[in-house]
Amino acid sequence: MEDFHLLATEFQKLSGQTLTESQMQAAEKYADLLQEWNQKVNLTRITTPEEIRIKHFLDSLSCQIAMQGSPVDRVIDVGTGGGFPGLPLRLLYPEMRLTLVESIAKKTTFLSLVVQELGLDHVQVVTSRAEDVGQDPAHREQYTWAVARAVALLPVLAEYLLPLVRVGGFVLAQKGATAPEELQTAGPALEILGGRFREMIPVSLPDLEEKRYLVVIEKVAPTPPKYPRRAGMPAKRPLG
Repeated sequence: MEDFHLLATEFQKLSGQTLTESQMQAAEKYADLLQEWNQKVNLTRITTPEEIRIKHFLDSLSCQIAMQGSPVDRVIDVGTGGGFPGLPLRLLYPEMRLTLVESIAKKTTFLSLVVQELGLDHVQVVTSRAEDVGQDPAHREQYTWAVARAVALLPVLAEYLLPLVRVGGFVLAQKGATAPEELQTAGPALEILGGRFREMIPVSLPDLEEKRYLVVIEKVAPTPPKYPRRAGMPAKRPLG
């Protein structure tokens, strides 16, 4: 538990917020499951306890800096992999209704196990491509936040995420050092898809030299019905 008391300290320094004992215990149990399953299913290349604490959990929780003050009642995490950033955020916000989208069935099997083992309610795990979820009426324009980490370049990611967000909601893209450059190329895609750049927040994580950014895009108009295009097209022919 020492690692996750340290996580609480690091999160408080980062955001000014605290974690409860039960949240730390849940995070530790999640991390144990991640390490156990990673030996048989390739969930992550981040494997040491310190890396998991900082690069998965603290990095995911840093989204709170952008999300604070806005409703987090319905959140969708696209291309979630091992559950990041969605599941750590769900531990932070018990009232959140969370949807986790991942196209690889072995990973969604793991995610379903974590949800069950942690006793989390209002968490849906969907095995699907982002493009298909974006055209599904059960998900299209239903969310207050759509989040993603390390999924695609911003013009492509906008086509995955903006169709899922209701007008007045937000997209949150966790990005590395290329964020400013990606944002410069994303303008036409945002305009087409009903989005507008709101802010880019730099984040410094302990012992990591690489720059991190939270890129926030506001949904200001409905996304035209033809977007997202069929699976594979956004990445093959980015808008703009």
